[in-house]
Amino acid sequence: LAPYRGWFPVISSLCCSNFVYFYTFNSLKTLWVKGQHSTTGKDLVLGVVAGVVNVLLTTPLWVVNTRLKLQGAKFRNEDIVPTNYKGIVDAFHQIIRDEGLLALWNGTFPSLLLVFNPAIQFMFYEGFKRKLLKKQLQLTSLDAFVIGAIAKAIATTLTYPLQTVQSILRFGRHRLNPENRTLGSLKNVLYLLQQRVRRFGLMGLYKGLEAKLLQTVLTAALMFLVYEKLTAATFTVMGLKHPRKH
Repeated sequence: LAPYRGWFPVISSLCCSNFVYFYTFNSLKTLWVKGQHSTTGKDLVLGVVAGVVNVLLTTPLWVVNTRLKLQGAKFRNEDIVPTNYKGIVDAFHQIIRDEGLLALWNGTFPSLLLVFNPAIQFMFYEGFKRKLLKKQLQLTSLDAFVIGAIAKAIATTLTYPLQTVQSILRFGRHRLNPENRTLGSLKNVLYLLQQRVRRFGLMGLYKGLEAKLLQTVLTAALMFLVYEKLTAATFTVMGLKHPRKH
């Protein structure tokens, strides 16, 4: 059962995060585009704004999620402090009690930088989608799955080094430097990137990318597939015409 450690917090975080992102993205798109054809630039801007809103609202969930997922794991580094949480509520309680309320937003700075991940993902997805809809009436299940997978693979590869730093900061139980001083967010990011390159070389920034791609690409591909099918079904039930182009 070890590979499924922390599965419930992950599901909870993903549900909340995807709801906030999709709702914000589509609401802003409706207000800005207003029935006109969207563009790649607009999709990128909307993706960034939706990403910022998502990060600020859901980072506490991801901090708790990361800690619960790593709880019980064995670390070689003796500087890492072990944790003992009974569940999501207990983790929130202990973090606020022992580290203060702001500890729930650990890793917010790299997370804000990482808003480009879903923004890039949506930009490529919407771009591929527009090209396909010029040639056919609607997306097939395979179309949605493939372009969703490609878009996420591009976004993950481009932003993976920052995702690694984000996970370290969210865990928050690691001494960031030998003197154990609190560093500014930008210094944290630069310090951790520098240490990773020093220990593993330049390719160390992409250590574990294969597993991350397998997880995120499949997740995104299935998410977009279900999203397109649910959207089409909703329009059909409501008796509305599903717009070809977005």
